[in-house]
Amino acid sequence: MGIITKGQLEGIIESKLGYGNLQGELYQARKYSQSHYTSSIFLSHSHVDATYVHNAVLFLRKMGVDVYVDWMDDNMPKHTSGETARLLKEKIKSNDKFVFLATNNSINSKWCHWEIGYGDAFKYIDKIALFPLADSGGNWQGTEYLQIYPFIKASDYTSDFYKVAFPDGKEISLYDWLKR
Repeated sequence: MGIITKGQLEGIIESKLGYGNLQGELYQARKYSQSHYTSSIFLSHSHVDATYVHNAVLFLRKMGVDVYVDWMDDNMPKHTSGETARLLKEKIKSNDKFVFLATNNSINSKWCHWEIGYGDAFKYIDKIALFPLADSGGNWQGTEYLQIYPFIKASDYTSDFYKVAFPDGKEISLYDWLKR
């Protein structure tokens, strides 16, 4: 299936993208204006996976897209509330794409289930994708209903190419999907 493991994503960030100081790179990326990017993504994720969220943000930003992460937004309430949900709905609608960082933790998160349901209503199917991230041993629990969504995967032929695979078997390069 070509699911990227957590270790592979970390390796991409460290070696292929040349990022050594993760926090410094994230800070620099947050300083760019929205106009620097050609499109934007709402990244749904579990807060337990903060390290992998950072890596996914850098991976996607390297492809020229802005990535919205709620806890990187100074306008978000400090504690979750109805206001949090209202702001998340706005952000899901206003970003061009919706990507669900599908880890075993996010699959068990009530907020992630709510976000993907809401994202489904506004982005389905050409503008929503899973980014399944397996344990380093290749284990990913998944959930049956997630099978209806396109997903980001590594190429079967080269480790330097990523694509979005649709449930009907069609595939497009990740870069092209992000730009359309």
